[in-house]
This record gives sequence, C-alpha cells and structure tokens, in this order.
Amino acid sequence: MAKSEGRDELCTFCQKPRHRVRNMVAGPPGVNICSDCIEICNTIVSEDRRKSTGGKATTATAATSKTFEVPSPRKIVDHLDQYVIGQDEAKRSIAVSVYHHYQRIAQGPKKKGDVEIEKSNILLVGPTGSGKTLIARSLAKLLDVPFAIGDATTLTEAGYVGEDVENLLLKLLQAAEFDIERAQRGIIFVDEIDKIARTTGNVSITRDVSGEGVQQSLLKMLEGTVSNVPPQGGRKHPEQQYIPIDTSNILFICGGTFVGLEEIISRRVGKSRIGFDEVTVGTSQEVTSALFHKVETEDFVQFGMIPEFLGRLPVIAVLDPLGEADLKRVLTEPRNALVKQFQAIFELEGATLKLTDSALSEICRKAITRKTGVRGLRAIMETLLRDAIFTLPEVGRGAEYAVTEEHVKGEKVLKARKVSRRKGDDATGSDSVSDAATEARPA
Repeated sequence: MAKSEGRDELCTFCQKPRHRVRNMVAGPPGVNICSDCIEICNTIVSEDRRKSTGGKATTATAATSKTFEVPSPRKIVDHLDQYVIGQDEAKRSIAVSVYHHYQRIAQGPKKKGDVEIEKSNILLVGPTGSGKTLIARSLAKLLDVPFAIGDATTLTEAGYVGEDVENLLLKLLQAAEFDIERAQRGIIFVDEIDKIARTTGNVSITRDVSGEGVQQSLLKMLEGTVSNVPPQGGRKHPEQQYIPIDTSNILFICGGTFVGLEEIISRRVGKSRIGFDEVTVGTSQEVTSALFHKVETEDFVQFGMIPEFLGRLPVIAVLDPLGEADLKRVLTEPRNALVKQFQAIFELEGATLKLTDSALSEICRKAITRKTGVRGLRAIMETLLRDAIFTLPEVGRGAEYAVTEEHVKGEKVLKARKVSRRKGDDATGSDSVSDAATEARPA
C-alpha cells in the first residue's frame, strides 16, 4: 500500500506523477514539487533578477561571452567537410553567414553611434537527402551552442489545433537545459519550410491557418523580438508563467525541398522543359539543379511564400542533388559513414564486412533511381544486410562477408565465410577458409 501511494504522488504544480520525473521534493502533507517545475521556477527567478538589474548581464554571462571564440569561415567549411560530402558553394555561403552572425554576438552590447550588424538567417533549398539537416546539426556541434529541430508542418496560428510558433523556442530552451542566456545564442533549424506556403494565390475569405498564417507568426521571431515562451507548451494552460526569450541573437536556418519550384523558374527564364530534352534521370537532376541556382525572390513568392518572410531570410543556399561519385563518398568517407557503421555492427560479433567498389557503385545507382538521396542508401544497405545480421550471432566469430555487385543485384546469395586458423600455425601462417553453414538470403 505504501508503494502504491509513493508511485501515485503528484506534483502540486504540473500534476505529473513521481515515476514521470527525475525527482520529487515533498513539502507539507499532500504538497510536492517535481524537478521540472523547480528548473522552471529557477528560470523565472533568474529572469526577474535580470530585469531588476536593468537587463545587465551577470558576471557568469559576461565571462561566457568573452571566452566564446568564433571559428573562421575556412575552419567552418573544413568541419562541415568531415560530415557533408559535396555542396561546396552552399557550405561557403553558410560559413560566411554563421561567421558574421557570431562575430556580432562576440562584440557584445553596442554603444551609442556604433554600427549595428543585423543577423543573416539562412534558407536551404535542395532535394531530399542532400544534407540540409546534417549541415545545421554539424554547425551546432562545431559552435557548441544549443540546437533544436522543428517541423513547420505541425505549426499553426495561435488558437488553432497544432503547435504554436513559440514551441520552436521551447525546444531550444530545453536543449539549453533552461539556461536562457545560452539559449539566446542557439540555432533553430525549421525543416519542411516549403509546406507553409500559401494554399492558393487567390484572395480567400477563409484563414490560411497552417500556411500564410504561420509565415506571419514567424516574422517578428525571425527578425528579433522578445517572445513569451510557455514552459508547458501551447496556450492550453493560461495560468502558467511565460518565459521571455530575446530572439535577436538566435540563428534561424530554414530548409525545404520546394517541389515544383523548378517549373516556376523555367517559365521565368523562358526555358520550358516541355519537349524531348528530358531523357535520363541524371539529365533531369542536372537541369533541376541548374534551374535552382537561378532562383530569385519572385519565384518563391509565386510558389506561395510572402515577401515579408523571405526578406528575413537573406541568405539562400542551394544544395545540389548528389551524383553517383558523391554518394559513393558518402558511403565511405565521413566520420559516421554508412559502411563504417555496418562494419562496426559486424565487428561487435567478431565478424568482418567488406564491399567491393562495384558493389558500392551499384548501391549508389539504386539510390539515384529511388530519388531519395542519402536516405536511400541506408534503406538499400538495411535490405542488403538484413538477413546477414539476423544470422550473425549464430555464425560465430571469425566470419567474413564479402559483398559484390551480384549480391546487390540479388543474383547471388550472400554467404558467410568462416576463417579459422589451423593448430600449430604461427602468426604468419595461412588460414583455412570455408563457407559457414548459415547463409543470408539475397536482398
């Protein structure tokens, strides 16, 4: 009975049970407060103390701003090269924008008469699987700042079913462990930004609550304002104490595929794709990439984005679709390359995995056919090695898997070769190789 009562203890503030929080502090009989509410209370008290001192930064904050070093654009690009293959032009544009943004933060508060540098939010345009999210996440890792990813498809105008735009700031605040000063230097990546385009170009009497309405709600946040963030999310708890956050130093990176934008661009430049010029998948990708590099603001407006929203995203970086050579580098070169990940999985069981160059090329060709970019590579690898990993614990240590082009095409069965050393052989002796009894079915 005592255990049941302890498990059913509720926080007096948020009504969360004990098993859903880290700690529960008990007060008078029937009064408890959870660790989440304690953190929120500390944040509110710190903000009130900051207001009472006239908005001056504390000693700890001032020390943090002094020790914050801004890497040069070249160092930013070198760091991105370790994780993102290709996209050289886009990485240069992003590196310059990020460098300028954090340089203005490192300068501290402006004096009267000083030139005030405005921040440059970034819009990433590119096909799915081209590295938009990876670039934003790699930037946050290099700069060691809080990073939050939000999905624009879930956002609606305040008061309607869905998430409010302030929830993006709440995710950043949670990533900063409710440290307001640190969160105000973070990065927010808003994915699927093209999904909040206007549903129609005609003026309608109905509200576009998930399209143009969201763009209008994001305007002041992107530019820089003090937003009141509900700690419990949404406005469903009007009694909660809001947390004010200044978005002036928060870098917003928006990404979207903008499917159909190439047709708008082609009509503007007078090069319609109607005819017999589209022959192969590769040619189609090259034409689409060339058109995206000619994009202008008027094309986005015709797509459904409002001019005020685009004006707050001055840096537009276009990401190209990855070809076979780039996809092969993605498989093998980055720190977290896909082949390295699967080889680590096999090494956990004492086995080895090898892929021939022709097998890698065939995997890349399949991914290009699926038109899903880098994400298609993982799907193909998972299907190819699924049965091998399934039987891996039974095969035992010393097994070797060699994947060839025929295995990728499904023409041959992927077998595990058992490598065992003969008794009496020294370290330089030969090994005996035999096929294991357990084999993997073709992909």
